[in-house]
Amino acid sequence: MADSRIRLPSSEGGIVRYGDEDEGSRVKLKPEYVIAVCAAVAVLIIAIQVLKLV
Repeated sequence: MADSRIRLPSSEGGIVRYGDEDEGSRVKLKPEYVIAVCAAVAVLIIAIQVLKLV
């Protein structure tokens, strides 16, 4: 008698980790700097809209 169960592929077969490689990135920024720049741009946009400079 034939086996009627469905066989699924392994769930871990295609996982590739790239986080350990530091050679690919030329520009390295701390997350704090990115958040600070985004906040500064947001404040600048709000100030321009409030003062109606544009």
